[in-house]
Amino acid sequence: QVQLVESGGGLVQPGGSLRLSCAASGSIFRIYAMGWYRQAPGKQRELVTAVTSSGSTNYADSVKGRFTIPRDNAKNTVYLQMNSLKPEDTAVYYCNAAIATMKEMNDYWGQGTQVTVSS
Repeated sequence: QVQLVESGGGLVQPGGSLRLSCAASGSIFRIYAMGWYRQAPGKQRELVTAVTSSGSTNYADSVKGRFTIPRDNAKNTVYLQMNSLKPEDTAVYYCNAAIATMKEMNDYWGQGTQVTVSS
């Protein structure tokens, strides 16, 4: 069994910062790419950012220069550091990871955490 547990969402004012965490646990053999997606009301889920096991990153154009995705391989944890937040960043944020156990490799999702940017 593998689980992704997210934390760190909440309400923040425009221009503020927030950091999300996502910790993977269970019978993990290896973690490959980890990333963050978000889904705003009435919209499709979209990729925000991702990081490979070697540290290569990519970002959606809408968050470049404002968000970063630090990763701690020793702790099986990925973070989403969000700065200069805008109301349009309001969404449920989901962690995603490609994880191999001794038996198989699967895509795993966190439970989602709400981020609301509002004054």
